[in-house]
Amino acid sequence: MNEDRAVRYHRLRRRAAVVSTALAASALMALLASGWSVWLAERLNALGGPVVKVAFFTAVLALGWELLSLPLTFYRSFLLDRKYGLSFETLGTWLGDQGKALAIGLPLTIAAAIAVYGSIAMWPRAWWLVATALFAAAAILFSQIAPVVLMPLFYRFTPLDREPLRDRLLAISERAGVPVIGAFEWGLGEKTTRANAALVGMGRTRRILVSDTLLKDYSDDEVEVILAHELSHHVHHDLWAGLAVETGIVGASLAAANAAIGWFGPSFGIARASDVAGLPLLVLAGGAVSLLLTPSANAWSRRNERRADRFALHLTGRPASFISAMRRLGAQNLAEEHPSRPAFWFFHTHPTIEQRIAEARLFTTG
Repeated sequence: MNEDRAVRYHRLRRRAAVVSTALAASALMALLASGWSVWLAERLNALGGPVVKVAFFTAVLALGWELLSLPLTFYRSFLLDRKYGLSFETLGTWLGDQGKALAIGLPLTIAAAIAVYGSIAMWPRAWWLVATALFAAAAILFSQIAPVVLMPLFYRFTPLDREPLRDRLLAISERAGVPVIGAFEWGLGEKTTRANAALVGMGRTRRILVSDTLLKDYSDDEVEVILAHELSHHVHHDLWAGLAVETGIVGASLAAANAAIGWFGPSFGIARASDVAGLPLLVLAGGAVSLLLTPSANAWSRRNERRADRFALHLTGRPASFISAMRRLGAQNLAEEHPSRPAFWFFHTHPTIEQRIAEARLFTTG
């Protein structure tokens, strides 16, 4: 792998992410300090009831952020990936995907804001607990429907037609005790050079996905051991545990947002949490707590990924295939081999490729 190239790519992506975070925080503070947030909330009183007011206020904020952040989003997810050979997606396709994401995300963002302010109206003291419970319910629902409703909007999926490999993947899933409805080829190659495999969905929607970029260049043994890693997350209920962790982070963020309204709201002309003018302050306080908890959440994720690697090695007994797959994935996906400690804490949900290979070597000698 060209390590310098990977280092440059990830350094530029991180810089863009940091600038985006700083820009968002600055924009929210400007809305509050300038009084614009209170001014807009007052102007929206003539539109109708509180639901309409919350919906319009949220839409203005969300669309404003989309426009403000578009140059950074374009640089990070389009220009950089093309420059470093990770994407050959056309501008038209990229814009189409951004449009789809906005068409899906904007109504969901508005619905989330309505749920939050509805919770405040009905349970003013414990609204953040109610809103957290609603988030958990929504997350469970989307984990069920994403493979069949959302993902096909962005990628092509067809039944995996390599019968020997398909039978191996279904057999190892059965051996691991993880029932699936089938194995599918994932059309990543239409947009990116990255390779990946996944086990998505829950219950009746759970399915195996293998990217066409993985099928093109990897042996059946390598594909099998990559899937075995994904199976571990379902065997050890990492999806449910991850949902619990995310719910905890959301709860802490909303609790902080509730406290921030009481502490700082009056300084910005916001007397109570039910005032939609306080939405920028809610987002700012909640985002700060979420950012502070990111290293802990990433450390927990890396722990699960290490366990999944060990599970894959034990289930398949193929350390050589695991090592070769990791090396090839690292090179193909331009993985960063030696990130700095702060970068590792804040940006890495997986161990480095070298750490994962070292674990496989210990398995071999042990």
